[in-house]
Amino acid sequence: MRCIRRTMSTTTTTTTPINTRILRVNPESIVFKKDQILPHILDKETEDNLNIASEQLKSLNVIGFPTETVYGLGGSALSDKSVQPIYRAKNRPADNPLIVHISSIQQLKSKLLPSNTEIPNIYKPLIDKFWPGPLTILLRNDPQNSPISSFVTGNQDTFAVRMPQHPVARALIAISDLPLAAPSANSSTKPSPTMAKHVYFDLNGKIPLILDGGSSNVGVESTVVDGLSSPPMLLRPGGISLEEIKEVGGKQWENIQIAKNLKDDSNEKAKTPGMKYKHYSPNAKVILFINCGDGLKIMKEYIEKHNLEKSKIAILKTRNFQNLEGIEIIKSLGVVGEEISRNLFKLLREVDEEANIDYIFVEGIDETNEGLAIMNRLNKAAVEVIKL
Repeated sequence: MRCIRRTMSTTTTTTTPINTRILRVNPESIVFKKDQILPHILDKETEDNLNIASEQLKSLNVIGFPTETVYGLGGSALSDKSVQPIYRAKNRPADNPLIVHISSIQQLKSKLLPSNTEIPNIYKPLIDKFWPGPLTILLRNDPQNSPISSFVTGNQDTFAVRMPQHPVARALIAISDLPLAAPSANSSTKPSPTMAKHVYFDLNGKIPLILDGGSSNVGVESTVVDGLSSPPMLLRPGGISLEEIKEVGGKQWENIQIAKNLKDDSNEKAKTPGMKYKHYSPNAKVILFINCGDGLKIMKEYIEKHNLEKSKIAILKTRNFQNLEGIEIIKSLGVVGEEISRNLFKLLREVDEEANIDYIFVEGIDETNEGLAIMNRLNKAAVEVIKL
């Protein structure tokens, strides 16, 4: 029986900075054929860099790597020694559990589940449609006998797992043959990274390696569902919409409920990331505007009311906002949900890190399809919400 440690300190200690390298990999050179466990890699540089990254993971180091949702900070989910640096690098609360990433169903069964344990049938239609992809499911866990580090699960009787679609992520996991515990590769509370340079900005000197596989194409984290409860629950909206879950899941998922977020000071344990604690916030103050038409009148009133005439303001607009006179930095998040999702964290970081902004005014959208995940992130990022 494995000894379970119940607590973990995330206190920052003075250490010698690590030389953080960025290694390029080409996702298009990585091919997974049907039922293939290991990938075929057409580019030698990509293969070499994946092997270097794999050796880092086998040495129980943590690295940054791309997924289709956001960049992840990964370490072996089977090792306390590997998982603890994830929390330290991010300054992440110790009771905020992690998602395990796998490369195949075979790996899930051989590395994480007890012998002869089957995945509950309620997940079958979702797995068939959305794996590999941005869907995370909850499975049973025995804290006393589990191979998974207790720091991944928070000593709980469930664990969250997904199979990423990004070729680099899946290849890295397959080559190392290690299920990876991997939250977003950013400092806790900051916007999630969708490019390697975002990871470097937050974690330079804290991790040895970042694989640069280009931009993440989904732009928000995975959807997390709990099919073990009755009715099933949506624990975190993400890259797969609630409408898609209902449509594909059939009768067993037609009454899926949306879980409530937990307060930061709550003693209740979060089953998955995104249910507790402040998230996604840049240094600038985010003001979220909902149902405010073209935004001109309400933004002017807000600026006058709070004496922001001399403050540096950026506007991130979606479908209706117009350019406000006197505001130099105005960027479009996009019009359709997929585009807004892909650009959200990238533009929050861009205006915050490169333009030294005081306030970011963001135009919200309706909470249907991709909008549910987008608004979930914006509500967590905002210090104030203006709704008409």
